[in-house]
Amino acid sequence: MTEPDETAGSPTAIEAESPTSEGKSSGVLGFTVPKLSIPTIMLGRSKSQDAPAVEALETPDEPALAAEPFDAEPEPEPEVQPEAERDDEPEPEPETEAETEPVTEAEAEPEPEDVADAVAVVAAGSKSVARKKGKTVPPILRVDSLTKRFDDKLAVNDVHLEIAPGAFYGIVGPNGAGKTTTLSMITGLLRPTAGTVTVHGSDVWSDPVVAKRNMGVLPDRLRLFDRLTGAQLLFYAGALRGMDGETVRARTADLAHAFGLEASLSRLVSDYSAGMTKKIALAAAMIHSPRLLVLDEPFESVDPVSSATVTEILQRYVAAGGTVLLSSHSMDLVQRICDYVAVIVDGSVLADGTMAAVRNGRTLEERFVELAGGRETVEGLEWLHSFSD
Repeated sequence: MTEPDETAGSPTAIEAESPTSEGKSSGVLGFTVPKLSIPTIMLGRSKSQDAPAVEALETPDEPALAAEPFDAEPEPEPEVQPEAERDDEPEPEPETEAETEPVTEAEAEPEPEDVADAVAVVAAGSKSVARKKGKTVPPILRVDSLTKRFDDKLAVNDVHLEIAPGAFYGIVGPNGAGKTTTLSMITGLLRPTAGTVTVHGSDVWSDPVVAKRNMGVLPDRLRLFDRLTGAQLLFYAGALRGMDGETVRARTADLAHAFGLEASLSRLVSDYSAGMTKKIALAAAMIHSPRLLVLDEPFESVDPVSSATVTEILQRYVAAGGTVLLSSHSMDLVQRICDYVAVIVDGSVLADGTMAAVRNGRTLEERFVELAGGRETVEGLEWLHSFSD
């Protein structure tokens, strides 16, 4: 008479043991239920497969379960009983516990994608990304309502630009369109009539020291200290940025090697060719590793080989997280290396955005000619066809 009481109590012992034993062996069941850690999609699949068995056993088989222990006492079939016992009513609790644990893992699984999104940089030739862990990153450069008037001449008219970190941004326009004036105001070399310029969160005019610390500038009609040697000029540029002598010398050697100026560092800058002067000036702009490079016609007077070298250096700089804003008359070059572009005509931005959006299925030169007013037919030069001799 006491034996039925003990065996009748054994299901209760199983019920009390199984919810808390997650990864332990049940003495009655005779097998081990491992603590699983699997993707959520697999949990959903196993749950959907086991669900019919739970529904079938939950209500009608409860009375039968109380009688089964008398037959199950010798435990002749240990493999059959665990199926019935595991799907019994008390078991959904462990399943929910096993379910909640992988959910935390499933939440952690998208981390690699977030890490990829966290990179605010782009490889050369790809479009720039302004996201970090799914959040929008503030622009490295924001230009609002920038205007410049020289007496009655409106040189720059209400220009708005927003450039994300890691962008390779080009500005194109005809001669006299206001490109150089715009870049001069952005870098703090020329005070605007109206508007604001913010670099990495700092206003160029109200907080110029911090804003200019984040910039490297190659202005138009650059005047260098040409009575210095190339090495002295780079050391002076680094010292002005507060860099120590050892770091400046190491970076000078790296830049000279990259730009092919090693043999010219001991010569006076006044003896440099136009292309060499452009390269030493670009090296001086980069020596403090700024977040933003503002370059006005960086490829002017530069030979094709040096141009390819400079392009590669700038692309690697952008791929490492830097931002480049440059102006150029070479439509093919801008189309080839820039992710974003703005077309300025008569001081106003007529089109800006990604390169593909601005081009609109045409080449940048064709789109530029269309925005600038089209080509004009040249007439009245017939005298040029008859020679003076």
